[in-house]
Amino acid sequence: MEFIDGDGNIIVPKAVRPIIDLKETPLGSKKGANKQYRCGSLHIRDYDTHYTVHMDRVDPLSNPLGHLLVDAPEYLAGATAAFIVGRRLGTTVYNMRKKEGKSTKDAVIDAILAGYIAGSATGNLIFNMTNSLKKKRSE
Repeated sequence: MEFIDGDGNIIVPKAVRPIIDLKETPLGSKKGANKQYRCGSLHIRDYDTHYTVHMDRVDPLSNPLGHLLVDAPEYLAGATAAFIVGRRLGTTVYNMRKKEGKSTKDAVIDAILAGYIAGSATGNLIFNMTNSLKKKRSE
């Protein structure tokens, strides 16, 4: 059995440590795990037959922004891109619809939908691109 996964996490078989005595956390990407736990900078993911373990450089509970900047920049990049593109397109669509004579309510609905769709697509694209770059650098 290999003891390091493709992301550089240490793999610990459940036969070695069957129970984790930590509180489950929603913070972090589960990456298919059943549960995940944190203890300071230690991040543990619980799968059916094993755990994966790694140390974050910045503890997300004590410094969330620092954690995003250092350990998870792909989330920050994706969210920023989604906000910028969504807001810009939403504003453009709103102004176009108002010029066409649509009511404020209809213009707002169209703007929100366009901004949401474009922002989501852009955020997802940027997240995946930065995540791929992050993985390539760690290889």
